[in-house]
Amino acid sequence: MKAVGIVVEYNPFHNGHLYHVQQTRKKTKADCIIAVMSSSFTQRGEPAIVPKWERARMALAGGVDLVVELPYPFAVQTAESFAHGAISILDALFCEQLCFGSEHGNIDAFIEIAQLLTNEKEQHDEKVKHYMKQGMSYAKAYALALNDIGHDILDISQPNNILGLHYVKAIIEQQSKMTPETIQRTVAHYHDKTLPVNESIASATSIRRFLQSNHDDVVRYVPKTTYDTLQTYRHTYTTWHDWETYFPLLKYRLLTMEPDDIRYIAEVEEGIEHRLKKAVAHATSFHDFLSAIKTKRYTWTRLQRICTHILTNVTKKEMAKALKNKRATYIRLLAMNEIGRAYVRKVKKQTTLPIVTNVKHIQNDAVYHIEKKAAQAYMCILPEPLRTEALQREYATPPLR
Repeated sequence: MKAVGIVVEYNPFHNGHLYHVQQTRKKTKADCIIAVMSSSFTQRGEPAIVPKWERARMALAGGVDLVVELPYPFAVQTAESFAHGAISILDALFCEQLCFGSEHGNIDAFIEIAQLLTNEKEQHDEKVKHYMKQGMSYAKAYALALNDIGHDILDISQPNNILGLHYVKAIIEQQSKMTPETIQRTVAHYHDKTLPVNESIASATSIRRFLQSNHDDVVRYVPKTTYDTLQTYRHTYTTWHDWETYFPLLKYRLLTMEPDDIRYIAEVEEGIEHRLKKAVAHATSFHDFLSAIKTKRYTWTRLQRICTHILTNVTKKEMAKALKNKRATYIRLLAMNEIGRAYVRKVKKQTTLPIVTNVKHIQNDAVYHIEKKAAQAYMCILPEPLRTEALQREYATPPLR
């Protein structure tokens, strides 16, 4: 049984994701498609619009056979750590191939640049430090350093290209037997903020913006199962999960923390804690708050991740412990169909990581310690008794089938 891995957030699952799953199966001849999916918060430091269980259900309906969790310490991270966590899980599940979407669409360029970065790591790292000392963001410094050592065939300013590059680089560094493949993204770009009029594929960003504006007519851009799942969740829990809803909680955290306390939070550096304290006192919305503290060096994405770590109270020490080996320490099953179930039965005695269906078995794990805190913070915006019910679901829900 040939397994092929994909790395996803499904925030929410839309027609572009459906195309990716279908093309992955067609291009790789996969018998089992395994999706490793971010849990409660995403790589760019945003709350997922609905919980992982709803998104996992969307994935199964969209043709994925097995959905496993990418825990918070890897999910809310730079592209490099995000990729290492995802690849370590898919490799432990014996995936033969990884298939990712990209703006470039040609796997040869990703392999060439990933090998170049591996061979010229010290030179590239030094150049990154050089540009960051000039006040540039890490992403900008990374791109310029790559240009300096001879890259001109891959536009890594594009979000899916940079993630794809780190997937391939992680495969090389972890000496995985997986072979990478890519599918070119169609129509919508990751950062598009408006819904296209004459197309059926829109970015997840534009779909979320439309939903958050109290419009629910996104049926053209998502499969029916996604649409029904979103409507059911909103009807049951009365809210979407977005930063504006969490902002009062973030504001409370920042107003009651001392600068020294903020300094211990993951990703907080170089005195940004004073800027955060000053700006939050006058901010009336999350958007206004981030606009006030954004700089050339501190990008919107990096600030969102810092805010997420403050909200979840994840410290540098906790994060360093969880990421010590750059690899996941367990595989948590979220959802599977019969194909996925058969595949799990086949590999569960061979894999080097424990396959978890009940979190009581990983209570002392450093990665799960952070994941648990994130889940608790994520549910805090829900009214009682829905919040308690949602938390019980987090700890007691077996994999969906």
